[in-house]
Amino acid sequence: MEPGSLRISEVAVGAGVHRETLRYYERRGLIPGPPRRASGYRAYPPDTVERVRLIKWAQGLGFTLREIRDLARIPHDHVSGRPDRVRARAAEKMREIDDKILRLRAMRRRLSAISACRCRGDCPILREAAGRKATP
Repeated sequence: MEPGSLRISEVAVGAGVHRETLRYYERRGLIPGPPRRASGYRAYPPDTVERVRLIKWAQGLGFTLREIRDLARIPHDHVSGRPDRVRARAAEKMREIDDKILRLRAMRRRLSAISACRCRGDCPILREAAGRKATP
């Protein structure tokens, strides 16, 4: 066993995730598969906890796991003098979020109109949604 290596349960607790999450991240290529101990158990390097926390943080910012895997080089890019790539990805994600906010606001307006509607049967909102004309 490598000195300082962590068991899967220790990484999970330290990163605030379930053990299955770690196995899933391995399968998706988000974290490298750790070497195995003689017993067959995984022996994670200590920096895995930080890496998993960064993955969860990026998810909280709206990045998908595929995007996170692609962005896994960001710390290296940022340090190696290519911060424009990092900024471009962040700006792209902000545009996506802004578009989503616009769609959510439109959905909220429609739902608000439906909840405020006091019709008794032939609802003009649903009629419009179905593309039917108002009955005379």
